[in-house]
Amino acid sequence: MTHTRRPSRSASRYAAPVLTILLACPANYNPAGGTDQWRPFPRALHEHINTAFPANVCLVGTVLPNGFAQITPRGSTMVYDDEHLALWERGKGSTNANMVDKSKITVFLRKPQLREAGVLPKGGIARFYGTAQIHKSGPAYEEVWRRLVQPEKDRDPDKKGYAVLIKVERAEDLDGQPLVLA
Repeated sequence: MTHTRRPSRSASRYAAPVLTILLACPANYNPAGGTDQWRPFPRALHEHINTAFPANVCLVGTVLPNGFAQITPRGSTMVYDDEHLALWERGKGSTNANMVDKSKITVFLRKPQLREAGVLPKGGIARFYGTAQIHKSGPAYEEVWRRLVQPEKDRDPDKKGYAVLIKVERAEDLDGQPLVLA
């Protein structure tokens, strides 16, 4: 869908029509990038992610400077709100060294029971793609720490780590199809 503005009209005259167009768009509409594979973060998975530790720990992927993927388990992965995942980064390796604001991050959840229950197709796998926001202090930092599972807090008793909010831009199944969950 393209919308061309007429240069002779003021922007304020377009406010209502543009709003109407956005409201009429399909549920997977992303104003920044059309409709290709963007969906809101599936609420049906919130509790499964929050309780993934220790049996189904999420894997977190970042990109190393050499272009290879760095995949690491993160027991601290949680749902922060309807648009963000979060984790507590306390590592000392290459994932930590390469995690900066606006880093692209992939979170991989595999819980076979979700396939058996009919929640997720193909192996009970969901992938979430997003962009990192680093919080070394402030409200988000404190909230992620507050929600952190106790075993992860015990591994960082001096609270030297930091919070990472991941703005979820895309959620998909194993086939790369957008997650369509209730």
